[in-house]
Amino acid sequence: MKARGGFNIQQPTRNVQPNKAPLRRRCYGLARPLIGLALVCGALLLPGQVFAEARFPAPEFESAYQIPSPTTPHPDHVSEPYVALGYIAVALAVATYLLLKRRSRRGVAIVSVVSLIYLGFWRDGCICVIGSLQNVTMALFDPGYTIPLVIVLTFMLPLVVTLFFGRTFCGAVCPLGMIQDVVALRPVKVPGWVDQSLGMVPHLYLGLTVLFAATGTGFIICQYDPFVSIFRLGGSFGMLLLGGAFLVGGIFVARPYCRYLCPYSVLLRWTSRFSRTHLRITPASCVQCRLCENSCPYGAIRKPVPAALPEPARQGRRRLGVLLVLLPVLVLLGAVAGYAMHVPLSTAHPTVNLAEQMLLETRNPTVEQTVESEAFRGAGRPVAELYVEALGIRRQFRIGTILLGCWMGLVIGGKLIALAVHRVREDYEPDRATCLSCGRCYASCPVKAEAT
Repeated sequence: MKARGGFNIQQPTRNVQPNKAPLRRRCYGLARPLIGLALVCGALLLPGQVFAEARFPAPEFESAYQIPSPTTPHPDHVSEPYVALGYIAVALAVATYLLLKRRSRRGVAIVSVVSLIYLGFWRDGCICVIGSLQNVTMALFDPGYTIPLVIVLTFMLPLVVTLFFGRTFCGAVCPLGMIQDVVALRPVKVPGWVDQSLGMVPHLYLGLTVLFAATGTGFIICQYDPFVSIFRLGGSFGMLLLGGAFLVGGIFVARPYCRYLCPYSVLLRWTSRFSRTHLRITPASCVQCRLCENSCPYGAIRKPVPAALPEPARQGRRRLGVLLVLLPVLVLLGAVAGYAMHVPLSTAHPTVNLAEQMLLETRNPTVEQTVESEAFRGAGRPVAELYVEALGIRRQFRIGTILLGCWMGLVIGGKLIALAVHRVREDYEPDRATCLSCGRCYASCPVKAEAT
């Protein structure tokens, strides 16, 4: 039977059932990143455990030499990385709560200071979330490399938190970011074209980091960390000078390392774009006062964009089509440039460098021998084996640099396409990718008192 208006009067009692499906979807959406984390940990740890024993066999001696039994490290040294990981987890939880629920910039700043003292100066900059990227890369490409579980968790934890809540790791936990915030006394606004251009440098640094770690060349993030010498109150003069240069530059350009060099920030940008919950400048309706725009020293707040196109739609579609056609051309040009760079980049590998030095000394006896070449001759190893090994490493670099060039071509093309796409915004909003979730904009918002 139907009433006037056509609605059925007799409603079935099972109408409460449809609410279960959305609940299941929400639970699945929350569990999906955790399942992915477990699979990544298993994929990284299993090959290393299987091949670790075969990679380092016990040496055989013809004499009566007795192999000494290994000593067990002190329990405090074993537990230190897990204590630091526990602090990172707690600090991320507290900072996220203070930022998103309490909207407290002061609370986030306190967590940042504690993180700088503990993870920076007390822990000497270790364990390093940024440097763990190299360990994970090496574990993926070298089956004989055993990566500790604590390093995997250190690498994954900030990414998982960012996927749900934004870059609270950058805004409150990372000691490298906090030491730059201390000196940000007179930050200036970086021009848009300069900011966009320098923003592609971390992608190149990320590619070089993966290339050098995958080929066993070295961990360049640790080698050229500009702040580790400051945290440890000592180090080479060059690294102290580099760290000092970043701090001096940070007086006028807020967080120059985080914005224009940090390779881990590339991964955080990707995950933050898809964050389920993110910082909002105002808890209520935006009044368009523009105060938040001036309060952000990182240029991460985007202005409102009207729905009306600034140019005819046909012209915009034509430009977008040209950029889409140009994208594979940029990738191809990047591959060519990468191939041209494989020889000079491969010389960074110690084996390739030694092989070139041995070849130079063989061709020109007047060349002064190095410590490495003298040690190689003293070992009695055939030079031909060294040359074969060096050629194999150079082939790896040839493939790696081609992929690196394709990657940079894709980054440049993607940046041009992103700038050409017209996105409508009604209010002043933080850019999810570049916003560091520091909460500075809270203090400038005139409706902040409405937050509960």
